[in-house]
Amino acid sequence: MTGRGRGIGTLAVHGGEPAVRGSRTITEPLVLSSTFPFEDTAELEAFMRGEIERPHEYGRYGNPTVAALEAKVAALEGMEAARAFASGMAAVTTTLLGFLRPGQHAVFTADVYRKTRLFAVGFLSRYGVDVDLVEPTAEAVEDALRDETRLVFTELPTNPYLRVPDLPRIVEVAHGRRAKVVLDATFATPVNLRAVDHGVDLVVHSTTKYLAGHNDVLGGVVCGKRGVVEAIGELQGTLGAIVDPHAAYLTLRGIKTLELRVRRQNETALALARLLDAHPAIARVHYPMLDGHPDHAVATRLLAGGGGVVSFEFEGGLRAATRFVDALEIPKLAPSLGGVESLVEQPPLMSFFDLGPEGRAALGISEGLVRYAVGIEDTEDLLDDVRCALDRLG
Repeated sequence: MTGRGRGIGTLAVHGGEPAVRGSRTITEPLVLSSTFPFEDTAELEAFMRGEIERPHEYGRYGNPTVAALEAKVAALEGMEAARAFASGMAAVTTTLLGFLRPGQHAVFTADVYRKTRLFAVGFLSRYGVDVDLVEPTAEAVEDALRDETRLVFTELPTNPYLRVPDLPRIVEVAHGRRAKVVLDATFATPVNLRAVDHGVDLVVHSTTKYLAGHNDVLGGVVCGKRGVVEAIGELQGTLGAIVDPHAAYLTLRGIKTLELRVRRQNETALALARLLDAHPAIARVHYPMLDGHPDHAVATRLLAGGGGVVSFEFEGGLRAATRFVDALEIPKLAPSLGGVESLVEQPPLMSFFDLGPEGRAALGISEGLVRYAVGIEDTEDLLDDVRCALDRLG
């Protein structure tokens, strides 16, 4: 199925799949095998020459269930190929290692995922790659570009403040200097953003989040042109950060309902953002579909929805935020996002605890910051739970 002209909901169900499988199953079979034998030496030689198609000879290089997941995500993103990984970070780090060489330069927008920043600054720089962290604006990216810039890495929306960089402009200025653009679109999902339409070279997802969608599996994926993705796959075969076939199977199953879940999460998150924005205990709400968000105009131009994460800051700082979180009854106190269960966390006590108050302040992480990742529970139930928790603040 080519997916040409199909809607995202149809692609989530049928994209990348044959009309009828050889196994005659409706769903993709789970193939659990570490190695795949050959009929005879003639078949082996034909496979090595690329004359026949069949499973890779060894599970580190490929698996039929994993290949089905890769075809599905490539169809969702409208790109030629995809490669699945053991985690989102495995997809990020393998891609960066495959692209960058000593003496080259890379630009990262400053509020990409924290572990991505740490890898760029703490690891790549040790191997002679020069790295700049800049504000998530096209102007800042353009100012940082050099002749030796090989890659621009950005995220949309960002974590935890939901910034939305002007992606088409970033692509324009990067390509003008012959640099590739890699986008972490985990928060956006293929439902809210079609990155290929804006000229992005590679798209990365933590499939742990919205794509799998059930808080029960880890994974990552990178999508792009076939030759580039295959080169990344060659490196993956050496580094070994492969996804387990069962994890791929669960992710495939989760993707079937991606469009339904994300549409619901968009609606609930916007309602939650509006409720919080009107409450006197809240100093600031970060959600791109609110008029007061600094990137609202860009977000409404690029995104079909704001996603399922709302970040907000309490006037009363850490103490008020803690009382609020502990008063909630529905969301689980846990990291991550994009699943069917709502999750809540305080970044100062979770992702950035090790930095201490001064280190968090240097990164712009407010002590009263809360990140709420909505699930697919009834919207009114979630809103009532938040109202009750706010009322208990007094």
